[in-house]
Amino acid sequence: MANTIQQSSLKIYIRLLRYVLPYWGDFAISIIGFLLFASSQPMLAHILKYFLDGLQRPNDAVFFNIPLVLGVPLMIVFIALYQGVGSYLGNYFLAKVARGVVHDLRCALFDNLITLPNRYFDNHNSGHLISRITYNVTMVTGAATDAIKVVIREGFTVVFLFGYLLISNWQLTLILVAILPIIAVIVTSASKKFRKQSKKIQVAMGDVTHVASETIQGFRVVRSFNGESYERQRFHKASADNMSRSLGMTRTQSIYTPLLQLVIYVGMALLMYMVLYLRGDSTPGELIAYITAAGLLPKPIRQLSEVSATIQKGLAGAESIFEQLDEAAERDEGTVVCDKVQGRLEVRNLTFQYEGTEKPVLQDISFVAEPGQMVALVGRSGSGKSTLANLIPRFYQHGQGEIRLDGLDIQNYQLSNLRRHIALVTQHVTLFNDTVTNNIAYGDLAGAPFEAVKRAAQAAYADEFIQNLPQGYDTLVGENGVLLSGGQRQRLAIARALLKDAPLLILDEATSALDTESERHIQAALDHVMKGRTTLVIAHRLSTIEKADLILVMDQGRIVERGTHAELLAHNGYYARLHSNQFETEPTPPKEQTQHSV
Repeated sequence: MANTIQQSSLKIYIRLLRYVLPYWGDFAISIIGFLLFASSQPMLAHILKYFLDGLQRPNDAVFFNIPLVLGVPLMIVFIALYQGVGSYLGNYFLAKVARGVVHDLRCALFDNLITLPNRYFDNHNSGHLISRITYNVTMVTGAATDAIKVVIREGFTVVFLFGYLLISNWQLTLILVAILPIIAVIVTSASKKFRKQSKKIQVAMGDVTHVASETIQGFRVVRSFNGESYERQRFHKASADNMSRSLGMTRTQSIYTPLLQLVIYVGMALLMYMVLYLRGDSTPGELIAYITAAGLLPKPIRQLSEVSATIQKGLAGAESIFEQLDEAAERDEGTVVCDKVQGRLEVRNLTFQYEGTEKPVLQDISFVAEPGQMVALVGRSGSGKSTLANLIPRFYQHGQGEIRLDGLDIQNYQLSNLRRHIALVTQHVTLFNDTVTNNIAYGDLAGAPFEAVKRAAQAAYADEFIQNLPQGYDTLVGENGVLLSGGQRQRLAIARALLKDAPLLILDEATSALDTESERHIQAALDHVMKGRTTLVIAHRLSTIEKADLILVMDQGRIVERGTHAELLAHNGYYARLHSNQFETEPTPPKEQTQHSV
């Protein structure tokens, strides 16, 4: 087990080093700087020998025939300058490398995140994903700045001091060597514990971010249902758990550091005894220089031992980052790129089930939508309507059956090209905290002429309310369009679809959450959008799909009825019952509450 952890740590270190390679020049300069700094430590000890000799014979010539009375002070100033240059080169250039590495890691993490398939987001909550980009990367920052600085600087210091001690008196130095195995055992055992605790801390931090993120995003629901107390308890519990785990690591470190220091000072005590007992013919100056150099060892050794916690935090953070980076991107094996498609959509014997589930969500679905036709999907929540809509732009990969666009299986299209031919409008509109213009002209549409944006807004019956906004088209809409009404957000989404001008349009409950007046405006906008386009409509309000060329009635993942509005009413089956329930027993049509049917 211990060997496995060591191998895992080594692999992570090596992988982190790949991110250092682009900055190898700066890294080399920083190492030279720390070498200069570390080599100055024995100089400080050795200068004491000349100082003690100078107390007895101040005029003895040394340092290029300069008397000790002047040579010792000049040498101290030189050492200070030498050490300062080394410290600057080491600290600045290593920080430059570390910040570059963290920037590259953070960008790699985000770039990877936006390529991952839908199922990854289904299985991971947003709080943990955000925490990974912020907190976990910060842990790597600690390992890449402070930790590496201490390891290199203090490590070199120990090497230089130890070399000086060996040259000065190798017999005495062997006493210090005897305690190194004890130090190694303590460091190894503590490192394992730090690694485990760091992983738990990161999970706890993800919980804190998750609760805070959910509460902020759903603050209206929290307040309307008096959920403040519940959310407060959830957050306090998550934060207390994080605090408890952090204190556990601090407790381990607080015990471990003094224990290591005790071992080091026991070794120093033995060394002092041996110096007094085996002084031989050494001069007082040589002995004091030796003892001073030995006395400088505990500090860098202690700092090296303390940095283990920071390194383990960084390794645990890097491990979680690399786990995500190793996730396979959204599958895209298609090679076909079409500038334009007619929009003929054909679904053949389609069966689909979500990964990790046993029951199919869709079973043996088949239908054809000719260019310019409107096909409507109706049925209870959970009948599979939205799942079918999500398979067309390949948000999920279907297994059995075929989905064809213009006679070609959608798997053969290059993913970005396939989605360029599809415009999607859902009940739950996603807007960004940007201007109205940039929300309409988003993604591939960015940079579209303002006149085209305005025409799309006018066609979506959105221009009138946009003109009344404080800065018109330059107004910031707030996070997810919080400053706009539901109908206004929906019209912006339709304007976005209009500007895209895609031949295949998918409307997923695009009007179910709107008031009657907004629905009238939006229905008029949708009628305009659907002209000349193949349209797949998922509808809860049956009044919106009476003009459909084909209505597919779904139940438990199967198509149970198909036909036009008139044909299905005449058939007096499932659709007729749905229609009767909605228009007779429920004068006010219910609003669907779920985001998507499965």
